[in-house]
Amino acid sequence: MTAIFALLRRDLGLLLPGGSGRGVLPLLFFLAVAMLYPFAVGPDAQMLARTGGGVIWIAALLAAILPLEKLVAGDLEAGVLDQLYLRGISEELAMAIRLLAHWLAFAPLLLLATLPAAALLNLSPDTIRTVVLGLLAGTPGLAAVGLTVAALTASMRGGAALAGLMVIPLAVPILIFGAGTLSRPDSSGLLLTAAISLVLVAVTPFAAGAAVRASRD
Repeated sequence: MTAIFALLRRDLGLLLPGGSGRGVLPLLFFLAVAMLYPFAVGPDAQMLARTGGGVIWIAALLAAILPLEKLVAGDLEAGVLDQLYLRGISEELAMAIRLLAHWLAFAPLLLLATLPAAALLNLSPDTIRTVVLGLLAGTPGLAAVGLTVAALTASMRGGAALAGLMVIPLAVPILIFGAGTLSRPDSSGLLLTAAISLVLVAVTPFAAGAAVRASRD
């Protein structure tokens, strides 16, 4: 248990803002999209209120892509994952811890940044609540997709760019149901988003662990 917490602390140190020096980029990117979108569509308050929730979801998806190059490739190249295996920490456990660290490093900050972004986009309190709940349900799935793709492309040349291209279509179901909650009077879209995230979180440690073993072989 001590080794698990030590590994989680190390991973958070790599991914959180201030750790590697680039952990703040997803947050800045997310806020930049929210700031620039009103300039792109004009000062129409009704237009901003109608489309702003979807823009926040797209910004969250793109912001989740930015840390992918740091998730697996660096530790795989440096032999860190091999050392963990020799110390009795399986690839599946290492990837499960990395998934938790990845989510903690970007999702809570994005949820907090949603409030100023919503103000810039003129969202109503009900819409803000729906967006925040949707992101809370969907960001674990986004983190899971990102980690799986990062593990699959870690040993490839130009893997970071390829990972970004692969994540977008794989994350479309989360985006559809998550953003779809904004146009539905019930919570079915939110429940579907949470269900997809739960399945992805359950599968990712095994898929990413198998990818790491294949890269080693």
